[in-house]
Amino acid sequence: MTHSAAPDVSVIIVNYGTADLALEAIASVLALEAAVRDIHIVDNASPGDDAVRLSQAIAARGWHGRVTLHAETVNHGFGRGNNLVIEALARQPAPPGKVFLLNPDARLENAAVTILSEFLDAHPQVGAAGARIEKPGPDGIPGPVTAAFRFPSLISIFEDAAAFGPVSRLCANRRVPLPPDLPTGPVDWVSGAAVMLRTEALRQVGAFDPEFFLYYEEVDLMRQLSATGWQTWYVAEALVIHAEGAATGVKSGQAERRRLPPYWYHSWQYYLRKNHGRAVALAGAAAWVLGAAMNHAITRIRGRAPATPAHFFSDFWAVGIRPLIGLKAKSYE
Repeated sequence: MTHSAAPDVSVIIVNYGTADLALEAIASVLALEAAVRDIHIVDNASPGDDAVRLSQAIAARGWHGRVTLHAETVNHGFGRGNNLVIEALARQPAPPGKVFLLNPDARLENAAVTILSEFLDAHPQVGAAGARIEKPGPDGIPGPVTAAFRFPSLISIFEDAAAFGPVSRLCANRRVPLPPDLPTGPVDWVSGAAVMLRTEALRQVGAFDPEFFLYYEEVDLMRQLSATGWQTWYVAEALVIHAEGAATGVKSGQAERRRLPPYWYHSWQYYLRKNHGRAVALAGAAAWVLGAAMNHAITRIRGRAPATPAHFFSDFWAVGIRPLIGLKAKSYE
């Protein structure tokens, strides 16, 4: 790979209530990267004084000119928050060739931005490139987590809901998460926690669908990229450390049965309905309910807690299923 002639990557960080972590993320980029043109941090109307603290830190650390704060009065969610900057950059006389989206609870462990930028330069057919992600373990030593995935299917929905070893083994080649130790290669989609997007590709698909508040927005975006001929690659050489769920409280593979927020179910049903139609979305809902019922039965026999989120059946009906059958979604406490 050859180095780009000039920095042509803008970094975007969307913050909500994680100002200290966001500042660490910015510092990691500035310390490790020469490929970065500028950094934009969107504060999504965080509770407390995040916006003030971010502004003061940018001034105190001499980051003006390199770091721009977008202090919002409304929480736009992840996709719309990124869109604010993507659209502003597109209006510039000379927009950057790429944008790198970095979670506020993530930090660069190596020159990931340069690695991904050079990868896109060398592979003009690739519209999105995701970094390898590791998270700190109980002993403080980072370990790999899944950062590359398959697109969801009816089989994968049932397998995930059932959470039963024999079913998972039978459906191994249809499961959404790919192995954490995956080598560099093409995939369906990558984690939005650390992904570089080619601005030319974003112009073609219109960036993130604003209907998504949080979750499934990157899955949808990379499906749109695929539909227009762009590839998505996982690049294992680029490394990011991610303290998953610091802002949302939703973590993959957590043992505790937590209640999912309503926007999770909305994003789930909207993604399926948009990309596959109402009939497939309803079939997906049936697959999830069937798998969840199977999981409840098996775990009850074994004397274990079910794998489904807390209040799953009532919440899924209220927010996930009702819109699919023409009824208005109901809120829940």
